[in-house]
Amino acid sequence: MFGFGTAELILFLLVGLLLFGHRLPSTMKSVGQSFRSFRQGLQDEECSMK
Repeated sequence: MFGFGTAELILFLLVGLLLFGHRLPSTMKSVGQSFRSFRQGLQDEECSMK
């Protein structure tokens, strides 16, 4: 998965928990919404170019 091993994924999770703590679920939700909005914008741009 993206060239990350188990140790790297665990390290990322620990850093995320330390940085965001109890705000992690809401932070991940906003990141997901932003990514979804970005993808939708790309799709709209591709449709308008055709």
